[in-house]
Amino acid sequence: MPYAKNGRLRALGVTSAKRAAGTPDIPTIAEAGVPGYEAVQWFGVLAPAGTPRAIVTRLHGEIVRTLQTGDVRRRLQADGADPVGSSPEEFAALLRAETAKWAKVVKDAGIQPE
Repeated sequence: MPYAKNGRLRALGVTSAKRAAGTPDIPTIAEAGVPGYEAVQWFGVLAPAGTPRAIVTRLHGEIVRTLQTGDVRRRLQADGADPVGSSPEEFAALLRAETAKWAKVVKDAGIQPE
Protein backbone atom coordinates (compact mmCIF):
# COMPACT_ATOMS: atom_id res chain seq x y z
CA MET A 1 0.00 0.00 0.00
CA PRO A 2 2.78 2.52 0.65
CA TYR A 3 3.87 2.24 -3.01
CA ALA A 4 0.33 2.83 -4.25
CA LYS A 5 -0.13 5.77 -1.91
CA ASN A 6 3.12 7.47 -2.94
CA GLY A 7 2.49 6.94 -6.66
CA ARG A 8 5.27 4.42 -7.34
CA LEU A 9 2.68 1.74 -8.07
CA ARG A 10 -0.69 2.07 -9.78
CA ALA A 11 -3.30 -0.04 -8.01
CA LEU A 12 -5.77 -1.42 -10.53
CA GLY A 13 -8.28 -2.56 -7.95
CA VAL A 14 -8.97 -4.20 -4.63
CA THR A 15 -10.18 -7.79 -4.68
CA SER A 16 -12.95 -7.34 -2.13
CA ALA A 17 -16.60 -6.85 -3.09
CA LYS A 18 -16.52 -3.25 -1.86
CA ARG A 19 -13.83 -0.59 -1.74
CA ALA A 20 -11.45 -0.67 1.21
CA ALA A 21 -12.01 2.04 3.81
CA GLY A 22 -8.31 2.84 3.92
CA THR A 23 -8.07 3.29 0.14
CA PRO A 24 -11.47 4.49 -1.05
CA ASP A 25 -10.02 5.87 -4.30
CA ILE A 26 -9.01 2.39 -5.52
CA PRO A 27 -11.91 0.67 -7.31
CA THR A 28 -12.89 -2.94 -6.82
CA ILE A 29 -11.86 -5.46 -9.48
CA ALA A 30 -15.58 -5.77 -10.30
CA GLU A 31 -15.77 -1.99 -10.86
CA ALA A 32 -12.61 -2.20 -12.98
CA GLY A 33 -14.29 -4.62 -15.40
CA VAL A 34 -14.46 -8.14 -13.94
CA PRO A 35 -18.02 -8.48 -12.61
CA GLY A 36 -18.56 -10.79 -9.65
CA TYR A 37 -14.87 -10.98 -8.79
CA GLU A 38 -14.13 -11.32 -5.08
CA ALA A 39 -11.14 -12.90 -3.39
CA VAL A 40 -10.26 -11.65 0.06
CA GLN A 41 -7.75 -12.54 2.70
CA TRP A 42 -9.22 -12.83 6.15
CA PHE A 43 -8.04 -13.68 9.62
CA GLY A 44 -9.96 -15.13 12.48
CA VAL A 45 -9.60 -16.63 15.91
CA LEU A 46 -10.78 -20.18 16.53
CA ALA A 47 -11.26 -22.06 19.77
CA PRO A 48 -11.42 -25.80 20.31
CA ALA A 49 -14.80 -27.49 19.82
CA GLY A 50 -16.71 -27.57 23.07
CA THR A 51 -15.23 -24.35 24.46
CA PRO A 52 -17.83 -22.98 26.88
CA ARG A 53 -20.01 -20.26 25.38
CA ALA A 54 -19.06 -17.83 28.16
CA ILE A 55 -15.39 -18.07 27.15
CA VAL A 56 -16.20 -17.65 23.45
CA THR A 57 -18.34 -14.61 24.28
CA ARG A 58 -15.59 -13.06 26.41
CA LEU A 59 -12.90 -13.67 23.76
CA HIS A 60 -15.16 -12.25 21.06
CA GLY A 61 -15.89 -9.13 23.09
CA GLU A 62 -12.21 -8.47 23.80
CA ILE A 63 -11.20 -9.02 20.17
CA VAL A 64 -13.93 -6.68 18.88
CA ARG A 65 -12.96 -4.05 21.48
CA THR A 66 -9.33 -4.28 20.33
CA LEU A 67 -10.28 -4.04 16.63
CA GLN A 68 -12.24 -0.88 17.39
CA THR A 69 -9.32 0.95 18.99
CA GLY A 70 -8.03 3.77 16.83
CA ASP A 71 -4.45 2.51 16.59
CA VAL A 72 -5.37 -1.02 15.57
CA ARG A 73 -8.04 0.13 13.11
CA ARG A 74 -5.72 2.69 11.50
CA ARG A 75 -2.88 0.18 11.19
CA LEU A 76 -5.08 -2.46 9.58
CA GLN A 77 -6.65 0.06 7.20
CA ALA A 78 -3.21 1.40 6.23
CA ASP A 79 -2.42 -2.13 5.08
CA GLY A 80 -5.64 -2.28 3.06
CA ALA A 81 -7.62 -4.34 5.57
CA ASP A 82 -11.07 -3.56 6.91
CA PRO A 83 -11.49 -4.86 10.49
CA VAL A 84 -14.81 -6.66 10.89
CA GLY A 85 -15.20 -8.33 14.27
CA SER A 86 -18.23 -10.36 13.23
CA SER A 87 -20.06 -12.67 15.61
CA PRO A 88 -18.91 -16.27 16.06
CA GLU A 89 -21.94 -17.39 14.05
CA GLU A 90 -21.17 -14.98 11.20
CA PHE A 91 -17.56 -16.15 11.15
CA ALA A 92 -18.68 -19.80 11.03
CA ALA A 93 -20.89 -18.92 8.05
CA LEU A 94 -17.92 -17.21 6.35
CA LEU A 95 -15.79 -20.32 6.90
CA ARG A 96 -18.47 -22.53 5.33
CA ALA A 97 -18.93 -20.18 2.36
CA GLU A 98 -15.19 -19.78 1.73
CA THR A 99 -14.64 -23.54 1.95
CA ALA A 100 -17.40 -24.19 -0.59
CA LYS A 101 -16.21 -21.40 -2.90
CA TRP A 102 -12.59 -22.52 -3.02
CA ALA A 103 -13.47 -26.23 -3.15
CA LYS A 104 -15.40 -25.47 -6.35
CA VAL A 105 -12.44 -23.54 -7.78
CA VAL A 106 -10.13 -26.49 -7.03
CA LYS A 107 -12.56 -29.00 -8.52
CA ASP A 108 -13.32 -26.92 -11.65
CA ALA A 109 -9.60 -26.37 -12.25
CA GLY A 110 -8.83 -30.07 -11.81
CA ILE A 111 -6.26 -29.35 -9.11
CA GLN A 112 -4.91 -32.48 -7.46
CA PRO A 113 -2.71 -32.83 -4.39
CA GLU A 114 0.89 -33.76 -5.11
